Amino acid sequence: MSANPYESDRFLDEYLLFHYGTAEEILGDVPAPREALDFAVRSVTSLIDPPESRLPVALDIGCAVGRSTFELTLFADAVTGIDYSHRFIQAAQHLQAQGSIEAGKIVEGDISERFLAAVPPGVIRSRARFFQGDAMALPQDLCPADIVLAANLICRLPDPAIFLARLPSLVKPGGQLLLTTPFTWLDTYTPRDKWLGGRPGGPSGFEALQTRLEEHFDLEHTIDLPFLIREHSRKFQYGIALGSRWRRKP
Repeated sequence: MSANPYESDRFLDEYLLFHYGTAEEILGDVPAPREALDFAVRSVTSLIDPPESRLPVALDIGCAVGRSTFELTLFADAVTGIDYSHRFIQAAQHLQAQGSIEAGKIVEGDISERFLAAVPPGVIRSRARFFQGDAMALPQDLCPADIVLAANLICRLPDPAIFLARLPSLVKPGGQLLLTTPFTWLDTYTPRDKWLGGRPGGPSGFEALQTRLEEHFDLEHTIDLPFLIREHSRKFQYGIALGSRWRRKP
């Protein structure tokens, strides 16, 4: 089995830049689409139905290096970020404790620059905690939350159906489920027979998602969410995730 790329230095640096980088640090002078920046923030702010006051508990499953988790602290008193990557969680824990972490970004070839990934001022970092975990085997004693976010996670799981089946027990009745996914099905991550969509004659990924969630959730809102991941100064991954907000039925 090949090594998990999400444990590599390259992916760690790319995701720290993706989550915490400024427009200047990510784009420089390149005319790339600026509306695709700050995806980790927009995956919360573009989907959430803002509560009148902070809610007790939120979960960020597949939190990567934690920017969305910190954003959720503006809406909940206690937010737990969970990710399968040990390296990502170690970085998120460092950010929670220290507020910043140094990382690198490739300019060209072997030329790189350093930058400082920092939690924005105003975020109360003590409201966030992070631990390593498997989205398909979450602890049974994990308390149901008022808000659950899973951003660009579903199409990176070996069996998305297992995770989706767990969601009714993770979201409190009346609580919000926030999902984003570009439905990028790859055998590298998900065996073909476990894809939710993307096969001729079958449902689309979103149709399959609706079928699996509709018994326990009402769909309230959908939105296209572009995102941009920098590889080097002149190469970027551009995608458009489908964001959706679901309300847990009583």
